[in-house]
Amino acid sequence: MSNLTRIFFASDVHGSEKCFRKFLNAGVFYKADVMILAGDITGKVIVPIVQKPDGTFSAQFLGRQMTAKSERELIEIENTIRNSGFYTFRTNPEELAELENNKNKVDSLFKKIMVENVERWIRIAEETLKSTKVRCYISPGNDDAWEIDKALNSSDIIINPEEEVVEIDSHHEMITIGATNRTPWNSPREFDERDLREKLERLISKLSHKERAIFNIHCPPYGSGIDSAPKLDSTLKPVTIAGQIVMAPAGSTAVRDAILEHQPLVGLHGHIHESRGVAKLGKTKCFNVGSEYAIGILHGLVLNISENDVRSYLFTSG
Repeated sequence: MSNLTRIFFASDVHGSEKCFRKFLNAGVFYKADVMILAGDITGKVIVPIVQKPDGTFSAQFLGRQMTAKSERELIEIENTIRNSGFYTFRTNPEELAELENNKNKVDSLFKKIMVENVERWIRIAEETLKSTKVRCYISPGNDDAWEIDKALNSSDIIINPEEEVVEIDSHHEMITIGATNRTPWNSPREFDERDLREKLERLISKLSHKERAIFNIHCPPYGSGIDSAPKLDSTLKPVTIAGQIVMAPAGSTAVRDAILEHQPLVGLHGHIHESRGVAKLGKTKCFNVGSEYAIGILHGLVLNISENDVRSYLFTSG
């Protein structure tokens, strides 16, 4: 196995503290040389935890009332919420009422908490990995606001490879793009297919050996079978036929065309949570690890590569 490089790849943890910590521990557990967490690392919602006049704290979370009478119970509530991919915010009734009437303040608060959480995650990652030999790459995805980039770039141990060419080992380079094609959700890092292809070609032109490269591209290739998502109607509700949700390709044509033209060794993808699997485009093996972050399950991929070949791979869940 000494002539192989072992990669552990995961994506789309969407703020889940439990999944992030599982990712950090997976490198050593699977004896990986390289760890890659690729895209959509931040959460989407703040859950306020309100302090009542009697000193207790209360939160509404996933349809149930949660109450804390001590700091220990309060931390337990915060951990439960964070593990599901939500952010927490301790507040009082007056401040909460002010926020409910001021969208700009809510937006500013969300970005502040999101950036602070990424900064905290980077510190946790540094502490976890500093005594290991595992190289760790963490990059943003289309759902991640641009404001987190400074935090991702702040570490000497954790590397943000976004829109860079990095050397994975002496034989393999990796390009990374967290941006995607357009979606119905108008997320921060979406581009027209033409612009996405220009980004890809700019990076590909810097590769020394394209046939041995890893394309770490958040969006999977269009029509590959690992890009199937629920088809949506004009109200953004899933289309159903006879009670079954209709699936349709939602990947990128720019990604597909770039892979077919340049034939890298591997494509690593996420973005479409429902389409975990592997597809072959020409000589290139493309993987989508999928995601079940909301229930604390980390989907991953253990990938063994030699100089010119994918020797073996294993999808993981836990």
